[in-house]
Amino acid sequence: MSEVMPDFSSRSEELEWMDDLSSSGDIIVQTLKELDTINRLLGGNNISLSGLKKLLSRHPEKRKEKIVIADIGCGGGDIMKLLAGWGRKNNLQLELIGIDANPHVLEYARENTKDFPEIRFEQVDIYLKSFSKLKFDIIHTSLFTHHFPESELIAFYSQWIGQVNMGIINNDLHRHWFAYHSIDWLTRTFSRSPMVKYDARLSVLRSFLKSDLEQILHKAKIQSYDIQWKWAFRWELVIYA
Repeated sequence: MSEVMPDFSSRSEELEWMDDLSSSGDIIVQTLKELDTINRLLGGNNISLSGLKKLLSRHPEKRKEKIVIADIGCGGGDIMKLLAGWGRKNNLQLELIGIDANPHVLEYARENTKDFPEIRFEQVDIYLKSFSKLKFDIIHTSLFTHHFPESELIAFYSQWIGQVNMGIINNDLHRHWFAYHSIDWLTRTFSRSPMVKYDARLSVLRSFLKSDLEQILHKAKIQSYDIQWKWAFRWELVIYA
């Protein structure tokens, strides 16, 4: 029996394995390593760097000051390493705070970034009122927002825009049939992580059309932003404070 073609017209609400915050051990380590490889080879990490450059172009005065970046849903910390390395080369004073709800992910991330003293990590519940009172220059997310329904994303963006001095960078997936089948083939062929194999296609189904993002931002009353499509099937969303 042939596989039924998924419905790409709306976002899936099915949960991924990664949504289980108790995930730990070898499976989470293998998954985080493979996600870094996939993101580097397909150019996904560079989208976050592109977003940082856009915010700096709006705030050139910040090049002479400390820039505090919160990476919400930071995973293994690989994008933070990329941003920190670029900051060093460009004589920027970056302070990067990785935020994740899974303590096992943070354990791996701390070891993964041990050569970067400008990076630190916090296990934080972003739903708490105490988090809403924290201030940053930039909030960054990568492959994070597709884990949440529209109603929660509207609430997040409405809150986050009041927590930042420069803006928000969101690096996430484009829901598209080609992306779905391509990542299915890649992970079935090369992945050794059952979590990656299960979550990869589902991540695409939970992700966004441009119109989805525009609707979320409109409902969050956010007007100053830029959305650009990037290879391989990513959205670079930069929201200006």
